[in-house]
Amino acid sequence: MEYNNHRGRGGRGSVSSLLRNAMPGAGAGVQAPEASPGRYVRHRDEVPPDDEACDDVFRVDVRGPGDDPFDIPAKRAPVERLRRWRQAALVLNASRRFRYTLDLKKEEEKEHIRRKIRAHAQVIRAALLFKEAGEKQSGDRELQEILPRGFGIGEEQLTSMTRDHNYSTLQEYGGVKGLLNLLKTNSEKGIHGDEADLSSRANAFGANRYPRKKGRSFWVFLWEACQDLTLVILIVAAAISLALGIATEGIKEGWYDGASIAFAVFLVIFVTAVSDYKQSLQFQHLNEEKQNIQVEVIRGGRRIQVSIFDLVVGDVVALKIGDQVPADGVLISGHSLAIDESSMTGESKIVFKDQKSPFLMGGCKVADGYGTMLVTAVGLNTEWGLLMASISEDNNEETPLQVRLNGVATFIGIVGLVVAALVLVVLFARYFTGHTTNPDGTVQFVKGHISVKSIIFGSIKILTVAVTIVVVAVPEGLPLAVTLTLAYSMRKMMADKALVRRLSACETMGSATTICSDKTGTLTLNQMTVVRSIVGGIELQPQATIEKLSPTVTSFVLEGIAQNTSGSVFEPEDGSTDEITGSPTEKAILSWGVELHMKFAAERSKSAIIHVSPFNSEKKRGGVAVNGRDSDVHVHWKGAAEIVLALCTNWLDVDGSIHEMTPDKANQFKKYIEDMAEQSLRCVAFAYRNLDPKDIPSEEQRINWQLPDNDLTLIGIVGMKDPCRPGVRDAVELCTNSGVKVRMVTGDNLQTARAIALECGILTDPQASTPVIIEGRVFRAYSDTEREAVADKISVMGRSSPNDKLLLVKALKKNGHVVAVTGDGTNDAPALHEADIGLSMGIQGTEVAKESSDIIILDDNFASVVKVVRWGRSVYANIQKFIQFQLTVNVAALIINVVAAISSGNVPLNAVQLLWVNLIMDTLGALALATEPPTDQLMKRTPVGRREPLVTNIMWRNLFIQAVYQVAVLLTLNFGGRNLLHLTQDTFEHSNKVKNSFIFNTFVLCQVFNEFNSRKPEELNIFEGVSRNHLFVGVVSVTVVLQVIIIEFLGKFTSTVRLSWELWLVSVGIAFVSWPLAFVGKFIPVPQTPLKDLILKCLPKRKMQADEGPTPPV
Repeated sequence: MEYNNHRGRGGRGSVSSLLRNAMPGAGAGVQAPEASPGRYVRHRDEVPPDDEACDDVFRVDVRGPGDDPFDIPAKRAPVERLRRWRQAALVLNASRRFRYTLDLKKEEEKEHIRRKIRAHAQVIRAALLFKEAGEKQSGDRELQEILPRGFGIGEEQLTSMTRDHNYSTLQEYGGVKGLLNLLKTNSEKGIHGDEADLSSRANAFGANRYPRKKGRSFWVFLWEACQDLTLVILIVAAAISLALGIATEGIKEGWYDGASIAFAVFLVIFVTAVSDYKQSLQFQHLNEEKQNIQVEVIRGGRRIQVSIFDLVVGDVVALKIGDQVPADGVLISGHSLAIDESSMTGESKIVFKDQKSPFLMGGCKVADGYGTMLVTAVGLNTEWGLLMASISEDNNEETPLQVRLNGVATFIGIVGLVVAALVLVVLFARYFTGHTTNPDGTVQFVKGHISVKSIIFGSIKILTVAVTIVVVAVPEGLPLAVTLTLAYSMRKMMADKALVRRLSACETMGSATTICSDKTGTLTLNQMTVVRSIVGGIELQPQATIEKLSPTVTSFVLEGIAQNTSGSVFEPEDGSTDEITGSPTEKAILSWGVELHMKFAAERSKSAIIHVSPFNSEKKRGGVAVNGRDSDVHVHWKGAAEIVLALCTNWLDVDGSIHEMTPDKANQFKKYIEDMAEQSLRCVAFAYRNLDPKDIPSEEQRINWQLPDNDLTLIGIVGMKDPCRPGVRDAVELCTNSGVKVRMVTGDNLQTARAIALECGILTDPQASTPVIIEGRVFRAYSDTEREAVADKISVMGRSSPNDKLLLVKALKKNGHVVAVTGDGTNDAPALHEADIGLSMGIQGTEVAKESSDIIILDDNFASVVKVVRWGRSVYANIQKFIQFQLTVNVAALIINVVAAISSGNVPLNAVQLLWVNLIMDTLGALALATEPPTDQLMKRTPVGRREPLVTNIMWRNLFIQAVYQVAVLLTLNFGGRNLLHLTQDTFEHSNKVKNSFIFNTFVLCQVFNEFNSRKPEELNIFEGVSRNHLFVGVVSVTVVLQVIIIEFLGKFTSTVRLSWELWLVSVGIAFVSWPLAFVGKFIPVPQTPLKDLILKCLPKRKMQADEGPTPPV
């Protein structure tokens, strides 16, 4: 358990501190009467639009009993469906098989704890208040807290005040200003932020960390690997065999059989545990990355990004819509700041924050507005920290592919159990009827002439072989191969700038048929600069020339830029270049303002902000009301050019005079906007209006005040260039060629959207019209049926709102598409949540968007989205490679042992040898094949249908060819090997050992060569890229080296003898034939219809049922 320098002094009533966060109405703020269009609303409270989503709401299974239990949805699977597949699976080692699945019992317990906490919260709160009142009554006073050096307030005082939301205590400290002084910080410049300052604050008030559940040690994985039922039986059999062997043959010779089985079992256990442990470390690292949120703080006057774990008490944090409140604190200043406290209180409730209700709780989300807060408590001194420490956050989940593989493993396992039982019965029958022989040719069981020890010894050997067949036949590692390839893929995807939040998204991305992408920052560089400007009715040449503008116009322009912004400009005292922070659009406009000789701090000091209407993607504009020094009140608006222009009834001339907006003048401004849009420029307009001070509501009423946006006067229009990302055209072309349609959904106007889409290759026809390129409001006005009819044709949607994006996603899903959606804003959360794969942006994305997404694109680059598609397809392809390899080994090993057991009573592959084969096939095979990196060939295929069979007809063909070849060769060797290998001159015992050793060696080498075939099930060149996959080369090399050691040096343990170099060459030659055989086999055509459907067509009774089932979308 990691405490990370937390002070652990949470103050008195620390239990209540934990429980208080669940109280209804915690944080007594003013509840918003209604969420504004731009405000974040928790998507988990929305009513799902269709029946499928209703399953999720009620958490019950509404599917018919005849449905496949191993088919679960990729998102929000109902508990009943999860429970059903667990009950249907054949499992030998539950602790290992279900390790990376959702722990249903633990989830129920966790929810029960939350409900219990919330149910008793008010009682505990009341008890605390009663206790405090009693202390005051009796005159008991707490000892004065020793204040930390350099600060005027202690940790416990801060924690107590923040925990209890004690406004009167805050006033005693002098309000927020007094608190800032006590904490040696500044509302404008923040803390100093040097190492000494940060260290002293962490020591005085604790670090922003909480104890986390410690990862499982290697020994736990070793213990879990030991719990496999078949391995336990083999260990018991090995112990009995060891005891009987020593009693019968003496300790010198009698220990080999038992010890060799025990050693083989422990080797399997050890290798399995090492593989599982390494996977768990990878998942642990990825989980830490997910929790490492970046926070914008002000230190030394600069706005910088720091990790949430590096936050200290006294930090001034900038908050905006969509952010997570990173710690407990108090509001310094804010505009329309609304907080969603549902994560803490359990109630879906938006609470407004102002100077009378200034307390903020860590873990909550900013639903609207922006502001700055002073951090007063971190780590375990916060509500959020205590809650997170009390409830461990496990991110385990089963993926659809993992569950399907459990179905495959169950089917193979049942076949294996039947075969093992058959072998057991046949071997026992032959043994007790005297039809089995010793290595020297003598009969093993002669009634009346055999000791009890020998009977037990013989029975144990037979049981061991049967159980080992079960070990080989039941592929416990098959579902875990998904986890292995996902762990590998997730680690590699991090290098490709993609952080996976939900495992199943990796798989689903391989099935994606369409990507709905944002424009700004994803298809473009998100590096905006103002390249054209129209101010006072004239175009400035160059764009930042103010000589022609009157002082009145200049004043309005600079006031609108400086006050109506959520960004800031830091002006260094040494005269160096100004540092500008904010969104790319804000930075571009502020940079233009600086070019216009704007002094940001001086400009802001000329007027005071009365009220703010924050920009949001629904309204496409943001406004601010300011009170100037001459008591004039101006309302400034800034937003989408044609929308702001439509609100203007006047325009500001270059000389400062105001003229009416005639139709001709409006058309002239529209022409400016169209010209800019055709040049791929984003157009933003500035406008203002005067307001009578009498019309301004009182401070209490201002919270619901809607700034007037009518009768505006147009100040100017700017055009900002945001260049396309290099390589984005190639990435779009790659998607198109691979059957994935890219659609652009943007808030920009149609002309800008068209120009960018043509530049990126999303549009190919410059004259494209509706519905190929469509406005959001037009699409929104359609009925559900009409939307579904046009959705497939849409390539570009301009002037879209987040709700339009959500409607498009729903329409595409109804049409059978697997939809991936990119989003960065808070209002994108519903669309990200609804999509099959939600992709949020790591740089520009809000925390709300990231939490709603499945994958975070760390560099906001569309090319990284395409890499995620490649990895998604790679996951599916790698699993198919492993299945083909494993099934070939299974079929060959089972048939050889069954046929040999029935016909001769002896099996050519004994228990130790089969365990070695199992190790090659299971753990080592998964390592080699499940970690193949993606190839360009993957992007030349169409998307994989989510319900396409895992074993395709091509795989069945490959499997059949290899299995038939191996079985034919090895059975021929088993029955005629003595003659074929010219061993008739040797004694029967020795020649039989040589023959069986040769069969074992050839079988293993066949698997090694077939591993290469499995790399490329469809391609002719199986060696392409093999040198780049170091893990594959390493696994194959280790397998070959260990096989040589086993044959040449460990014969006593494996019941083998050394082979001559001639026999080694013959073994290699037989195994080598599998390569040309696979090459020729790939020219054999296979039917398009899946094998299962072909079989169903041959069964009249099942035909009707097959036809009635829905055809899955591809």
